[in-house]
Amino acid sequence: MSLETALLSARSGLLHAQRAMASSAGNVANADTVGYTRKTVVGRAEQADAMAAGVRSLAPGRDVDEALLGELDSRRAAAAAAGLRADLLAGIEAVHGSPEVGDGLGDLVAALHTGFEDLRADPAEAGLQTALVLAAEELATRFNEVSRSIGQARQQAHDTVVTEVSTITAGLRSIATLTLQIREQIALTGDAAGLEDQRDAAISALSESIEVRALKREDGGIVLVARNGIVLPLHHDRDACSTTDATLAPAAYHGAGGTVPGVMLAGQDVTAVLLGGRLAEAIALRDQTLPRYQAELDLAAATLAARFDAQGLTLFTDAAGTVPDTAQPYAGSAMIGFAGTIGVSASVALDPSLLRDGTHAVSASAAGAADFTPNPPGGPAAFIGMIDRVLDFTFGSQAQPGLAWTPIATGGLGPDGTLSSPFGAPTTIEGYASLITATQTADSASAKAAVLGAKSMVDGLETRFSQRSGVDVDQEMAAMVTLQNAYAANARVMSTVQAMWDTLLGAVR
Repeated sequence: MSLETALLSARSGLLHAQRAMASSAGNVANADTVGYTRKTVVGRAEQADAMAAGVRSLAPGRDVDEALLGELDSRRAAAAAAGLRADLLAGIEAVHGSPEVGDGLGDLVAALHTGFEDLRADPAEAGLQTALVLAAEELATRFNEVSRSIGQARQQAHDTVVTEVSTITAGLRSIATLTLQIREQIALTGDAAGLEDQRDAAISALSESIEVRALKREDGGIVLVARNGIVLPLHHDRDACSTTDATLAPAAYHGAGGTVPGVMLAGQDVTAVLLGGRLAEAIALRDQTLPRYQAELDLAAATLAARFDAQGLTLFTDAAGTVPDTAQPYAGSAMIGFAGTIGVSASVALDPSLLRDGTHAVSASAAGAADFTPNPPGGPAAFIGMIDRVLDFTFGSQAQPGLAWTPIATGGLGPDGTLSSPFGAPTTIEGYASLITATQTADSASAKAAVLGAKSMVDGLETRFSQRSGVDVDQEMAAMVTLQNAYAANARVMSTVQAMWDTLLGAVR
């Protein structure tokens, strides 16, 4: 090896050690910076005429496990979705009451049942009649409160859809801008590691709104694919998706003929096919879970009112004094939203003795209750005909002896009739009301458990990612010591070569 070659090799070694030390120093300085990944400068041996000719420093590279990063983003999407679901269902769970302490919806129906049993022992007792009206009002109020809570949660879900679409649009613009900068930087210098960290952070934030998978190219380009296979457009100068604000009523729904706006992507409505992240969860809550909750609650309230009315006692009505027809399909019927307006009928509230006497006559039908004639004014104070019908049939499984009530619907639910309950309906109104509370509050408990599980998974993956791609200060300091030794060795080579040149030149003189 010539002295010139040795000098050039030592010089390249000095430069490489300098660049690598600068990279390690940058790693140490950014050890606590969120989203920063370890950068490394790799050296490649150079040769000339089959002989070593020094080292060439490659552009700083990131030490990132892309598969682990993708899994982490996926779990972040699941955690964000679970958190939203838990938050929106928590309010409904609280309003439902707790069967464990005896104040659930089914318990209030049972209390009303008990009130009629007490009244039967002394039908003329005004205090018992008044107490029974109060129990009926408490039950109606609970229906109103749960219905209002469901409606508020559904409105919050739609507001979340609007917010998340805006967040996604801004995120896609940011990623598109960073991608342009990365491609330009790679083309100019071959180094865009810092910008790639920023883009990964933007993708991670986006994944909480909508789960995506990033397909990266060597030139710095990227393709974002949603979990359902939809390719998300990346434009730095225009919005990728859109939706609009809306005020949701119980009868509102998304779809053909509906009034709930959809999520538009490149001119196409993609609402029904979105999966993963807060946006998809908000849509599922708005269009499926909460409308089903509302339908189940409406059916409970309407069935309660209808079964009382069928026996000759119009105890519960809506604000207009109407009892819904439960023989009709739920979708498009007066049952939609009935739980939010149910109340004790004005006539019974003014005259609680109607609880004993009944409000109207009943003519027997093949599908309903048996004949009934109300206790006339001035009739027997101990009249129990109405009370017995309520105890035996309104709260029972039959409309009259040998004739079962029409089953409470579990399909054709929702304002568009496309939803179904995840259970079989009990035959009694008390059993159905209890099951609604148990099922809907269990959903909330499951959502809370899912949040804990999802967060635990994210924490574990973040730890693994930090260990794999984060900065270990001790490791970096050890590497810097090694690089310092390499720098000193190359400097010694250069000084030795310089001395040899001086000796050679001195001999020539």
